Amino acid sequence: MIRVALAMAPRAAAAVLDEKALHALREVCDLAEGVIDDFAGDPLRDVELLVTGWGCPPLDAAALAAAPKLRAIVHTAGSVRAHVTEACWDRGIEVTSAAAANAVPVAEYALAMILLSGKRVLERARGYRVDRTRDDWLAVPRDVGNYRRTVGILSASMIGRRVIELLRPHDLRILVHDPYVTEVEGAERVGLAELFERSDVVSVHTPLLPETRGLVSRELIGSMRADAVLINTARGAVLDQDALAEATAAGRIRAVLDVTEPEVLPAGHPLWTDENVLITPHLAGSQGNEWGRLAELAVAEVTRWAAGDGFAHPVLRDRMGLIA
Repeated sequence: MIRVALAMAPRAAAAVLDEKALHALREVCDLAEGVIDDFAGDPLRDVELLVTGWGCPPLDAAALAAAPKLRAIVHTAGSVRAHVTEACWDRGIEVTSAAAANAVPVAEYALAMILLSGKRVLERARGYRVDRTRDDWLAVPRDVGNYRRTVGILSASMIGRRVIELLRPHDLRILVHDPYVTEVEGAERVGLAELFERSDVVSVHTPLLPETRGLVSRELIGSMRADAVLINTARGAVLDQDALAEATAAGRIRAVLDVTEPEVLPAGHPLWTDENVLITPHLAGSQGNEWGRLAELAVAEVTRWAAGDGFAHPVLRDRMGLIA
């Protein structure tokens, strides 16, 4: 059996890898006891495969020098940027992650917010709580609802494509912008400016890269339709937050933000009190029982690799510049 160790914050290991997952790992590998959260000393000497998670220290040249047998990394979360270094790629270490599993709840969150925003559910519920009288349903404006509403997906990333799949059964027009793809099934490919001009809802799924920082600019936000909705489950720095705050404060557009820049806004930030903005605490990704999906994918990848079948979800070096 291959020698495997866990490397992550102990709390992350306890959350993601329950006893069922650990038992499944022990069935297919020689799993070292405990969790490594510091590569000081010699904890990786005999390890062939490392199961990593949130809080894993960087696997730099010094760490790898003390891990002569290490040949593979299975990450129980999405992005591997924080710990998979150039030294890993230079060594030829194979890498996989649970990004595909983590994409599922993010896409579900986006779908829910797209549909709820179309019916103006959150705003109308807030008004109902205050007025405690039923509104005149025959007087509801014709721009309320999800019938043939236009939804723009910014980036055909793993999550963006999953959102498009979930939107297909609904009677919606779907647009997508991604400069690295030529066709996405179920969506009309458009330019960036056209996406913002035509969409009733724009859902942001682009990774934060040097070239995408501030991508959703003041100009793009200003071009959005009146009462359009901007949903961001990617990274706060992808959009011009000051321009967004001005547009929502003026009541011109609405926003749903699961991420901000910084991650927790200062207490006096205007977005906190803006009734046209819903802020959630970065909860779209896997949490609670959804961690079980991450664990199952990781165990499956360890099982495949131990059997000599390779990874089903490999992370490739030449794609690192395009993924989160």
